[in-house]
Amino acid sequence: MTDLQLSRRGVLAAGAAIGGAAVLAGALPGTAAAEPAVDGAWRRPPKLVSGDRVRLVSPAAGPDHARLDIGKKMLESWGLVVEIGEHALGRFGYLSAPDADRAADVNDAFADPGVRAVFATRGGWGTGRIMDAIDFTGMSEHPKFFVGYSDVTSMHMGIWRRARVATVHGPMLAWNTDLHGPTDGPAALELKSALMSAEPVVLHRDPAIPSSGVESPGKATGRLFGGNLSILVTEPRDGNAPRTEGGILFFEDTNEAPYSVDRMLTELLRDGWFDGIAGIALGTFTSSVGNPGDWTILDVLADRLLPVGVPILGGFNVGHEARPHTMPFGTKATIDTAAGTLTVTAAAS
Repeated sequence: MTDLQLSRRGVLAAGAAIGGAAVLAGALPGTAAAEPAVDGAWRRPPKLVSGDRVRLVSPAAGPDHARLDIGKKMLESWGLVVEIGEHALGRFGYLSAPDADRAADVNDAFADPGVRAVFATRGGWGTGRIMDAIDFTGMSEHPKFFVGYSDVTSMHMGIWRRARVATVHGPMLAWNTDLHGPTDGPAALELKSALMSAEPVVLHRDPAIPSSGVESPGKATGRLFGGNLSILVTEPRDGNAPRTEGGILFFEDTNEAPYSVDRMLTELLRDGWFDGIAGIALGTFTSSVGNPGDWTILDVLADRLLPVGVPILGGFNVGHEARPHTMPFGTKATIDTAAGTLTVTAAAS
């Protein structure tokens, strides 16, 4: 069964029941500090150059080895030295390895000052199980890129909350040619540019993306946060979730029915995620169908989000759709509904 065939909420529920691999308890150093103000000190990792070491980890599910080899060769073609985490190629139920081993791989990568970027091999489910065991001290002391999307939304949030380092919402390294395209194609070149240059990322609304039908006119600037909606609702606001006041929130999801998206947005609204935000950007919502006569995903997004009263722009091909764009998190972004653009400051310095 592929990532796109799984209901993410179903996988989240199943994760709570797996035997023999309970969620690790007790935060390590670097996880308990109070979050500074949203516009306080923060850092961007230095852009990658040929010869830099990078590490592949699997904080969630285990990757397809053939697809991972494609991604590895792609990074090597950029002149990067690719290392694979000790437990990244394993399989433990629907996880890559027991929680302690997955957390150890991430902590080793964060702590190594010579590792300049950390790539998630794939998503699925499992990152949330190890978040309380991640030591972000190494990321704070040696800022480096973290790259991935979907389930690793938890890691994006934790890195910003605990280390104040910009990250990259981009393709997984178990490179899926059906989803991401050839390694010399647009998705690969966008990822390379985000990591090896300091150029801003400019995303354009695509009318073919259903969320393009949700719009609240205006222009807004703020720090960009968000990711996979199903994962965002699992992160306690007093845990690794960032403060969102003055920021722009981004959402995407896959294989969720309209009522499920409604429930998740309602949960975030009640939990204060939208209090004081500057704007909302919407990515792809794939394979989401309801019963005949019911609201569509488009209806739900409009009903729940338009009353927030901030500029909203949908239609960005960021998420689980084919050839998804790469987008920095934690940097300043500007929504311009008249131009149909989301312009994001580079994650690289």
